[in-house]
Amino acid sequence: MVVRDWLGAGLPGAGVGCAAARSALEGLAAAHGDALPFASESLTEDYELGLGIAAQGGRCRFVRVRGEDGRLVATRALFPNRFDRVVRQKSRWVLGIALQGWDRIGWTGGLLEGWMRARDRRGPLAALVLLIGYALVVLTLFGGLAIVAGVGEPVPLTPFLEFLLVANLAAFGWRAAMRFAFAAREYGPGEGLRAVLRLPLANVVAIIAGRRAVFAYARTLAGRAAAWDKTEHDVHPLRFALAGGVPGR
Repeated sequence: MVVRDWLGAGLPGAGVGCAAARSALEGLAAAHGDALPFASESLTEDYELGLGIAAQGGRCRFVRVRGEDGRLVATRALFPNRFDRVVRQKSRWVLGIALQGWDRIGWTGGLLEGWMRARDRRGPLAALVLLIGYALVVLTLFGGLAIVAGVGEPVPLTPFLEFLLVANLAAFGWRAAMRFAFAAREYGPGEGLRAVLRLPLANVVAIIAGRRAVFAYARTLAGRAAAWDKTEHDVHPLRFALAGGVPGR
C-alpha cells in the first residue's frame, strides 16, 4: 500500500480501515447501471470500491499517523485463530481479488495499474509455486539422507543454479528481516520473532486457500453462486485489549 501510494496507483479499499468521500460514492453510483456505488455480489467489494474511485479520477491516499499516545491510528481486530477459519478468509480474498477481480474489473488503467493488479492476482500461481517449492524441499531432504546413508550421490550444481539459490536465500532473508523489524517496532521483539516463525504456516494456508479458491471459482463458472466465507471473531478486540492482551493486527 505504501508503494502504491508513492507511485500514485489506485489504492484498493481495506474493509473498515478505509474511508471514502460522499462525492466519490455518488460518482460511482451514477456510473453504474443499478445506481449503487459497488456490487453487492462481489466477495471483495471494498477492494473494487477503492480501485473504482481511482479509475474515475479520485485521489486515493494511504494514511499512517499516530495518536497522542504514540500508537498507530488504525482499526484493531483479531484475526481468526483457528486454521479452518483462516483458510476460509484467505480463500475469499483469493477468489474475490485474483479470480473474480480479473473478470469484474479487468486490466484497465495503464502499465502501472496493470502491474499492481497482476501482483494482486498472483494468489493461485503463488500457491502452486509454494507447493512445488515445499515438495522440492522434502525431496532434497530425502536426497540428503540417501547421500548420508551411502545410497545416493550429490547432484552437481551449475553456476546459474548456485546463483539462483543464493539470490533466493538473500531475498528470503530480506523478507524475514522486514517482517521482524516492522512487527517488533509495534509489538516488541517477541512478536517480531513469531512473525518470522509463522512464515511456513502462512505458506501452508496460502497453498490450501489457493486450491480452495480455484475450485470455488470453477463452480461459479458452472453457474453456482460463490459462497461468502465470513470472518469469524470469537472475542471483541476491545475486550481482549482491556483484559491485557496484545492488540489485534
